Amino acid sequence: MARRARKHQPGTATALPTGEAAVAAIEDYLRTQEDLDLLRFITCGSVDDGKSTLIGRLLWESKQIFDDQVAALKCDSKKHGTQGDEIDFALLVDGLTAEREQGITIDVAYRFFSTDRRKFIVADTPGHEQFTRNMVTGASTADVAIILVDARHGVMTQTRRHAFLVSLVSIRHVVLAINKMDLCGFSKEVFDDIAGQFRQFAAGLGFETVTPIPLSALRGDNIIHRSASTAWYAGPTLIGFLETVSPRGADTAAFAFPVQWVNRPNQDFRGYAGTIASGVLRAGDDVRAVHTGQLARVARIATFDGDLPEAVAGQSVTLVLDREIDLSRGDVLCAPAQPLQTTDQFEATIVWMGEEAGLIGRTYEMKSICHEGSASITQIKHRIDVNTLAHEAQRKLQLNDISVCNLAATKPFAFGPYAESPSFGSFILIDKFSNNTVAAGFIRHSLRRSQNIHRHSHAIGRAQREQLNGHRGRVIWLTGLSGSGKSTVADALAQRLHGQGIRTYVLDGDNVRHGLNKDLGFTDADRVENIRRVAEVAKLMVDAGLVVITAFISPFRSERRMARELFEPGQFLEVFMDVPLEVAEGRDVKGLYAKARRGDLPNFTGIDSAYEAPEAADVVIGVGDTVAQATERICRAVLE
Repeated sequence: MARRARKHQPGTATALPTGEAAVAAIEDYLRTQEDLDLLRFITCGSVDDGKSTLIGRLLWESKQIFDDQVAALKCDSKKHGTQGDEIDFALLVDGLTAEREQGITIDVAYRFFSTDRRKFIVADTPGHEQFTRNMVTGASTADVAIILVDARHGVMTQTRRHAFLVSLVSIRHVVLAINKMDLCGFSKEVFDDIAGQFRQFAAGLGFETVTPIPLSALRGDNIIHRSASTAWYAGPTLIGFLETVSPRGADTAAFAFPVQWVNRPNQDFRGYAGTIASGVLRAGDDVRAVHTGQLARVARIATFDGDLPEAVAGQSVTLVLDREIDLSRGDVLCAPAQPLQTTDQFEATIVWMGEEAGLIGRTYEMKSICHEGSASITQIKHRIDVNTLAHEAQRKLQLNDISVCNLAATKPFAFGPYAESPSFGSFILIDKFSNNTVAAGFIRHSLRRSQNIHRHSHAIGRAQREQLNGHRGRVIWLTGLSGSGKSTVADALAQRLHGQGIRTYVLDGDNVRHGLNKDLGFTDADRVENIRRVAEVAKLMVDAGLVVITAFISPFRSERRMARELFEPGQFLEVFMDVPLEVAEGRDVKGLYAKARRGDLPNFTGIDSAYEAPEAADVVIGVGDTVAQATERICRAVLE
């Protein structure tokens, strides 16, 4: 539908076409746009470097603003602007009320504009450190980064931080936009000094090109037209650079196709629907299933509008193969000569986005282009100081940390190193309880040990051992505050089951810390690792056909959920010793609460470390239940 407004053209007045003439004009315009290629770029830098003003000026100079927007902009400039009676171009992009009130960019703002030579999508990303996650989001799909620097301040901490993040997401072309040159008298010395500082820092970041340009976004110097104030500058204008730089080409990568849906409308048709992630595919090409290694030939490339002779990255198609092979949602087809790897253990660079710290051993939901499943951080190798690029030791991941970590997934998945295959080398981590995205990850390489370790099947398995024992193997997981009675009930329960001929073993918190977990303390990270190890030991014992009783505070829901997920349905029984803090503290048989209150026992659950009570325990033992009553209720649940 045609918009009833006309494009603003500075210094001109244009009659508004009406009726069929308006429709024809718009159709002609759209036809010209279809032949133009697309460049995505981001603007980033420190706060108040002029990112939003620059984008506003680009929209203005490229005549992408309608007259009604101009009227609104003039009004908003008087109300929210920072340029007196002049137009504040930043308000074209700062769309949130909070942004206008604070004069900063908070969210990622996307804008579209075009010139006679190219179409553009620009992302205006936040400058504040606390919005680093937003900046990574905007950069992940960009071909070029414009890093702004205030000529008065030079290269700042955020300049270096954003340059590193830009390199992390494999952007290879950078414009160093040295802005507000008008406030420095368009000094060549200032320009050369800032450009030299940045080149020195960026030398090890792998950029193909770094192009410094002196600008005044507010006045429009060197945006579209070369400025008379910088006669000493011989490089391109900003638009001149953006119109001629080469975007990164996804079609140069090897063919890869994640299967999103098996399309079987009837018994005569089977197709595999999805979007080509990289490369080019032609009818008649051979393809390989990554997980099974099976080969097939592409008989048809089907679409709603008919079959295609070939398809390229970004196209959604349905592939029909010449033979049936084992393929389902999440599997990947690739070029036989350039197969993707699979892994379940890998090293990755992590940008932590969660308010809650990331801990070794905690399980998260992992999603990539072809994988959905659980994964955990097994090692935090180092944190990267983005100012110096130095590597720093750390025990947990904090908001906006950029760290190199080892991770383990619960099942193998197809991947490629991010530097070679952004689609297959990127992933996110999601908190299983809040469903918040807590991290963005970029795979560096697979850990070789994951390819050399294989699970062995033995002639005697759990079923045979359970038959010999005369009962099923299970785990009874007692959780609650210190002093809630876990160890007492666990011991009584073991005696009761033993008397009935059931083979049991008790894993007690204190006893385990004398041996298996003697190297762990009581920080949140250590508690997570403590429960992870105990859960794995309990799994082995259940496989041996035993009934395992664990007595651990296990304060976090995420780790108790991780433990449950290790077992088959019906094998895991969570028992919540629901004793209030004041009652547990009143018992204080070991004197631990008294020490914690004096400050002699830090990180004590219930005092200065949180306990997350179960939301749906299988059995709840209240403060009024006796040991005998508790034992009876648990036994009934076990024997059911």
